[in-house]
Amino acid sequence: MLEMRPGCECCDRDLPADAPGAMICSFECTFCQDCAESRLGGRCPNCGGGLVARPPRPAALLSRFPAATARVVKPEGCSASA
Repeated sequence: MLEMRPGCECCDRDLPADAPGAMICSFECTFCQDCAESRLGGRCPNCGGGLVARPPRPAALLSRFPAATARVVKPEGCSASA
């Protein structure tokens, strides 16, 4: 089951688990679509892997399978450097 991190690692934008707009790599590093496309060129700055759309978790299942609450944010921001 995906961790469903709550925010973008670059800009800390909220990324609700039941909404589209989040991009992830195979390690579940999480970025908003804006940062993934404009700042990162579709590549994870941590591992160099490709970023793909994270599927939304159905709202009806969030109470039984909640999203993560811990935020991961790069204080220096991020750039495509992996």
